[in-house]
Amino acid sequence: MILDLSLKEMEEYVCGLGEQKFRAKQLFEGAYMLKNLQDISTLSKSFKEKVQKDYFSYEVLAHLKSKDGTEKVAIKLSDGSVVESVLLSYKYGHTVCVSTQVGCRMGCKFCASTLNGLQRNLTSGEILLQVLFFNAYLGGTLKERKITNIVLMGCGEPLDNYDNVTKFLRLVCAEDGLNVSQRNISLSTCGLVPNIYKLADDGFSVTLTISLHAPDDDLRKTIMPIANAYKIEEILQACDYYFNKTGRRICFEYSLIEGVNDTDDCILKLSKILQGRTCHVNLIPLNSVKEKKLLGVTRKRAYAIAEKLQKLGVSATVRRSLGEDIDGACGQLRNRLGGAK
Repeated sequence: MILDLSLKEMEEYVCGLGEQKFRAKQLFEGAYMLKNLQDISTLSKSFKEKVQKDYFSYEVLAHLKSKDGTEKVAIKLSDGSVVESVLLSYKYGHTVCVSTQVGCRMGCKFCASTLNGLQRNLTSGEILLQVLFFNAYLGGTLKERKITNIVLMGCGEPLDNYDNVTKFLRLVCAEDGLNVSQRNISLSTCGLVPNIYKLADDGFSVTLTISLHAPDDDLRKTIMPIANAYKIEEILQACDYYFNKTGRRICFEYSLIEGVNDTDDCILKLSKILQGRTCHVNLIPLNSVKEKKLLGVTRKRAYAIAEKLQKLGVSATVRRSLGEDIDGACGQLRNRLGGAK
């Protein structure tokens, strides 16, 4: 697909078709504006016929708007797969939450994305498409980008789709592309330890966010199957390596599940394993997923836990819950036709 290509790769592609190199820039700009191929007026009919088979296609099945201003789209890709993406608007700018897989195989007990398992990985261009959609929707261009931040926290485990995700990062950060700074990108992982090391060694410096959700291995195994493969101590060692390599503060996501991981003992254990590290804890009162039987704590309880962690020397805040009424909040995204509830 055209969107999988960098500008240099697109130049090679165009020259391989027997066309002049400068046509690649025209094709690249049109694609990044998500223009229909036939609407790119700078390209000839014969050229369009050559690239038609490699051009992208998609369909917006649903575009939902929350009462809090959050927006979610369900996008049907060329093979019929459906992915959901979310636009979060703040005073400082616009953040897009993108999916990296169709479904997920990690099996976390509280997450909707894993309900139907993993169907396939998204390509780098299909991940990029989600960002380009909202950039164009907001009236942005290549030169005047409207998207300020990107979070890889939608459907799927980003580090389980390592090659496509890192290619996406290179594409979206390229100076001749959207030119998003890695400092404005967060990547959330449940803790695939080898690929945390690889991400650091491959020169990336995005904000690494760990979906932790438990302070010890025994409890974590009951809600996150990945805990059977990697111990918390192994994850923390990988995080230390990433921090030493990049200098970027590590974030830990902790979904508060009533009666499961919200006890005073759990919070004390959490503080002990994180004390002394340059990190921050995002506390998330669990968002509802009707197929799951777990309940979130009240926001009052969440704020009390944040205060307790801060007194114990760990930076912590309670994340705002945005888009819950359209199933667009943390843990609620899935591959669902039309985004219907």
